Parts: sequence; C-alpha cells; structure tokens
Amino acid sequence: MIGLVLAAGAGRRLRPYTDTLPKALVPVGPTGEEDATTILDLTLANFAEIGLTEVAIIVGYRKEAVYARKEALEAKYGLKLTLIDNDKAEEWNNAYSLWCGRDALKDGVILANGDTVHPVSVEKTLLAARGNGQKIILALDTVKQLADEEMKVIVDPEKGVQRITKLMDPAEATGEYIGVTLIEGEAAADLADALKVTFERDPDLYYEDGYQELVNRGFKIDVAPIGDVQWVEIDNHDDLAKGRGIACQY
Repeated sequence: MIGLVLAAGAGRRLRPYTDTLPKALVPVGPTGEEDATTILDLTLANFAEIGLTEVAIIVGYRKEAVYARKEALEAKYGLKLTLIDNDKAEEWNNAYSLWCGRDALKDGVILANGDTVHPVSVEKTLLAARGNGQKIILALDTVKQLADEEMKVIVDPEKGVQRITKLMDPAEATGEYIGVTLIEGEAAADLADALKVTFERDPDLYYEDGYQELVNRGFKIDVAPIGDVQWVEIDNHDDLAKGRGIACQY
C-alpha cells in the first residue's frame, strides 16, 4: 500500500499564498517562519508514521513548486515520491484529478486530499478497519455539526454508503467525509471506470461523485468513524487560521 495525495488544486480563496503555490504547499506552521510546515508536510509525516514508504502526488497548478521541493521532502520523511501531472488542473474538478492517479490505485492507497489538516489517528483508524472484505473505506466525522458546504454522507449499517454529496439536508446525513480514503488495489479498476464516467458526464464533478457512481452500480463503500478529533479542510483564510491552531497540536 502507498500514499496518494491530491495536490493539483489552485485554492484561489487562499491568495496571496496561492499566487505562487498550490494549496497543498500553503504554510500551516508558525507565521513568518522560513520553511514553515505545509499541509503536504503534515500528510507526508502521517504516511511515514504508519509505515508507508512510497507516495504518489497528483500535481497541477503551480506544480513546479512541488517539483522543486521533491528531493527535500523525500529526505525529510524517508519516502519515495512520484509526481503525477494533471494537465487539466485549472479547468476540471478533482474527479479527473484522481483518475490521473489510476495506475497508483492498483497498489492499494491511502488517499488524502491536499487541503486537509488531520492527525495520524485518521490513517490508523482506516488501517484498523481493514480485514472484512472492504474494498473502499471512507474516514467519516460523525461528531461535527454539519452545514451546507460539507461533503455529507448517508450510511446504511448493512449496505454501507448510500449517498455522498454536498447537496443534502445536513439533518439527513450520518456524517462528513473528511477527504481521506483507504482504497484496496482490487477496487482500482472499478473506481477508475466510475471516475471516467463521472468526469466525462461533467468535468466539474468531484471524485466523491465517482464514489456515488460506484454505489449506484451496487459497489459497497464502507466507512470508519474517526471519533472526536480536530481536523479542518482548508478552503479560505478562516480555515487556514483554524488549521494553524490544529497543526501545532500534532
């Protein structure tokens, strides 16, 4: 199993940081420090802590910044990094971006969005949930109070995920998908096909819409509740301030 990071996004709501950097390289360490810890640093540190040795990173917007740091990141975390180019990162949404990493999926991956600050307990929870035939396991926050922007999930205790979308009454949701998934290698072909169908239908769709496509086909997607942990998806400057407060705890 390897790590996989979606780090192709522009993060325009985080300007001026993202004038020159992809969102995954926005610093979440102490303000003003040179070489401050980034979102990508935190993710790679989590992967290293659970024993992964290889990570694929899907890059697009300002990808040269990731290429420039590749060797230093490999040395810092003891990981072999493979960078995968997304040629439509500034035009299409992330269903296509994850499809660009379809070859990496064959190894089995822990997928992490490049804008999610979370503790390593999330990855450990996903790994602990393996072993009962699950092919895809989503990290689910069942504690947080939900609103309109969250990626909400309805789960049937026996059948697994039934719906995953932002476009849902929060009161109906079991919880929020936090942007971290364990994907077994045997699910790679099915997921790649579902993603392709999804972005060909509408290139603005999310990879979570690809998950929904799988569910609609009768594919079981499972969840693992992460418990009461501090995490944040960083989309804007308010999120970034929260992320800095969380990052210093881990």
